[in-house]
Amino acid sequence: MSEKVFNVLFLCTGNSARSVIAEAVLNQLGRGRFKAFSAGSMPTGSVNPHVLDLLERNNLPTEGIRSKSWDEFASPDAPKLDFVFTVCDQAAGEVCPVWPGQPMTAHWGLEDPAQIEGEEEQQRAVKNAFMQLNRRIGIFTSLPLDKIERHSLQKELDEIGTLSRN
Repeated sequence: MSEKVFNVLFLCTGNSARSVIAEAVLNQLGRGRFKAFSAGSMPTGSVNPHVLDLLERNNLPTEGIRSKSWDEFASPDAPKLDFVFTVCDQAAGEVCPVWPGQPMTAHWGLEDPAQIEGEEEQQRAVKNAFMQLNRRIGIFTSLPLDKIERHSLQKELDEIGTLSRN
């Protein structure tokens, strides 16, 4: 088994909900095999309170979780990234910075909970995003990354992004 720790960046536009959830879930499910980060192309500067509540209720760490720019991960001293996943359609269509390490990329788009009207509806959308990301990340963490050929791995990553897509 590989001793390598894989660095994974989840991208969204605002970095306030989906990408933050993905970061927390992967850091938990990855059990030290993965180090997850999240960022946005136009970060809101704050994490959605429904997301923080959901993470806490699911015993996921919230310490250090913040809304930040993807520029932090494009600098020369940024962590070398192995994977970059976009979790919103808008970020997937944007011109991304050049990431250190030439990471593999895939689009795992989900509905934006922040765009949903109404408190209860927004809470439901956050929970739905959490469940979908938890499932996708669970599949991702079970892949034999040190044994699978790059082209086959890319196909697997792309397929994960189509699971439970609305």
